[in-house]
Amino acid sequence: MRTEALETFAEQHRLKDREKDKMITDLHKALEDAKRRAEQGSSETQGEVLELDLEKTLRGTFPMDDVEPVPKGIRGADLVHHVKGPDGHACGMILWETKNTKAWSDRWTTKLKDDAVMTRATVSVLVSSSLPANVERFGYRDGIWVTDYSSMIGLATALRMHLQELSFDKRASAGKGEKMEALYDYLSGPEFRQKVVAIVETFTGMKVQLDKERRAMERLWKEREKQIERVVLNTSGMYGDIRGIAGASVQQIEELELDAGDGEGEVSVGESVE
Repeated sequence: MRTEALETFAEQHRLKDREKDKMITDLHKALEDAKRRAEQGSSETQGEVLELDLEKTLRGTFPMDDVEPVPKGIRGADLVHHVKGPDGHACGMILWETKNTKAWSDRWTTKLKDDAVMTRATVSVLVSSSLPANVERFGYRDGIWVTDYSSMIGLATALRMHLQELSFDKRASAGKGEKMEALYDYLSGPEFRQKVVAIVETFTGMKVQLDKERRAMERLWKEREKQIERVVLNTSGMYGDIRGIAGASVQQIEELELDAGDGEGEVSVGESVE
């Protein structure tokens, strides 16, 4: 009976241990799932914020154009940018995609090219926080323009300008396919890239100069503020010294005195306490 009781107790204890181990495993799995969902939600939120900021920037920089989210059902792209000429006619479409990840993936350009076919976009641009190893700031890769965020407006300005020129030449020379092919070759050629580089570098240089001037002015303001504080402090000290020596015979300067209504027991600068 004793042996049977011990075996029964051991079996019950073993089942309790297995139940506890399963509970710990389930809790650990639930915690990992919650952590993964939280990280995924944070990444998606950052991507949405970047997309909204890009949309706002493009609309503010090019108010004549139409910038809108990609229609539902098209995965991978974010914004459709309809470029318009000075007279309001449509000049072409730029398809924008944003990525906010730590590592570059060549699959992005392949997917964006498929999206460009679906939307019939003229040019496709991928704005990414991480660029390919052989691309600095911006470049043309696998039929897609890739750029970092700081160079995005310069690239957009150049693409928009040449789409307008392309549309004007197309309307002026309808039916001349050879010229159209030459223009498309020009858009992807080195001469066009050189012009884009010049525009982007100008934008970047202007921003660097503006930041430098802002820092210089802030430093100058801080220095003047310190100088003014020293002048006021020394003047107040000199006034207090004179009042301490000459007493009431020196006329009071209200700006250097404590307010009379601040409370009893307060003493003006320079007065002695008997």
